[in-house]
Amino acid sequence: LQHLTHAIQLDPSLLAAKIDLAHLAVTQSMYGFMAPSVAAELVHRTADSVPDIARNAPRMLPCLAWVSFHFDHNLPAALWAFSHSAHLPHDPWITRMRAMFSLSRHRFAEAISLLRAAIELDPFSPWLNARLAWALHLDGQSSESLSQIERCLRLFPSHEGTIIYGSQLLAFHGETARAVALAESLAQRLSHFDLGNSVLANALACAGRKDEALSMLESLHWLSRERYVLGSFNAAVFVALGAPDAALAELQASDEVRCPWFFQVLADPRLKPLHDLPGFQELQAILPRMEASVPAEADEVDGFAVRI
Repeated sequence: LQHLTHAIQLDPSLLAAKIDLAHLAVTQSMYGFMAPSVAAELVHRTADSVPDIARNAPRMLPCLAWVSFHFDHNLPAALWAFSHSAHLPHDPWITRMRAMFSLSRHRFAEAISLLRAAIELDPFSPWLNARLAWALHLDGQSSESLSQIERCLRLFPSHEGTIIYGSQLLAFHGETARAVALAESLAQRLSHFDLGNSVLANALACAGRKDEALSMLESLHWLSRERYVLGSFNAAVFVALGAPDAALAELQASDEVRCPWFFQVLADPRLKPLHDLPGFQELQAILPRMEASVPAEADEVDGFAVRI
């Protein structure tokens, strides 16, 4: 971040540096190292510095689309940005934006197709394979999701993506001992990684180690008073602990800060016990309202799924 910022200060015409800076900001926010508000401001400012962005810097458009959708709640603007970058080939950053967008819109078949096509091009990408397991989970394909994450555990056993998704999916399927061991390995290696600690809290809660899970959640809560803490995945932990009101409060807080995982987490099968709560239904209504703002003929984003 420092190197890219310095390079742009030295030469404001460096489009490649600006594109990388925008992708980096979005990635930082996805994994809890930058508040979504900070990432959104940085992406907006960088995009505004590029004249005719669709022509001169189309690789920045997926980042701008993410900000438009997740932070600004402006779906038409997001669709415009994705449609004007639909011609771009597979790239790890671009494909991640496309997949996250489809998953957040609960278009799971679209996301699964996109990820599988990308895996054909890059079969040994840990993130692509692990994210496919997550997409299958959100789509309710439990057995396929478990099979995919087991494949990831064989191929990439120590990779962060495998552990983040793997621990949660294994715990969901009752393999709590393995889930705890995986999450503990990540937490020990990256103690500063809030998402890893949240995953560990989930595994502990599912394993019946409630006091330890609550202690971890309390630590994350105190940290959130000092800095941004990614909290969307904590909702599943509170559900496992039998605290639906706390789970709902976590989701409401995630919506307020525009957490990039918020819309996906709403579709998480682990949150089924919350579905009848009025507060949860209010959160679920956000996405349909955004979708209703787009004329049917204007939604042409599906085109990128066959062009990667």
